[in-house]
Amino acid sequence: MARIAYDNADAAAFEATRHLTDDGLSAWREAVTRHLDPWAGMRVLDLGSGTGMWAQAFTAWYDRIEVIAVEPSEAMRARSSYQPVMDGDAERLPLDDGSIDAAWISTVIHHVPDLNRAARELRRVVCPGGRLLVRSAFAGRHRAISLFRYFPEAIRVLDTYPSVAHVEAAFSTAGFVTVGFEQVPQVTAASLREAATALRREAHTPLQLINDDEYAAGLARLRKAARRETGPVVDALDLLVLT
Repeated sequence: MARIAYDNADAAAFEATRHLTDDGLSAWREAVTRHLDPWAGMRVLDLGSGTGMWAQAFTAWYDRIEVIAVEPSEAMRARSSYQPVMDGDAERLPLDDGSIDAAWISTVIHHVPDLNRAARELRRVVCPGGRLLVRSAFAGRHRAISLFRYFPEAIRVLDTYPSVAHVEAAFSTAGFVTVGFEQVPQVTAASLREAATALRREAHTPLQLINDDEYAAGLARLRKAARRETGPVVDALDLLVLT
């Protein structure tokens, strides 16, 4: 099973707090364009599309590409700003062999129970030479993510996620090789005060999986820092590119 089932409360929190603004997305647009090299008619799988932010962004950024959204959570599909969304997951894709030119996998890889099986399924649907772009927080790589500064107890949850090496090894069994790896910055919030006000525990897997006392302590740290710190909150997640 996935770490979080994403019921209606989780989906609502995700929709309310995890969608980035155009400023927050600008560096991601640059990175995706560089690695994806989109062309007219390209079919891009958004695997674990959630409430639709990335599918909407891709269709706004690139003319004449087709985004195929796949999401296992019924609650997420119901709230998606992008339609249609197909029911499926990384180990069970409702797609024909070789029917996809590239795949985008954002903050999903840690929910996949069997990475080797997922790799084989993606190898089945992605055409030869197609790229996989995996956006994630990986085990051992918390330092550029502000959430873990205020909730250090959540680092132990992150460290149960797949590492970069673990993902590479799993996907190599299906014939994928790494062709790129970088950190991409994003403006997560206009200020720490805004981030503290908007924070919803249900929207963040690491916060759901710490205990209530740890969450309360972290929230107190965040609110204290928000009273004195100014400027935007800039985080960096990793982008792993495979082909």
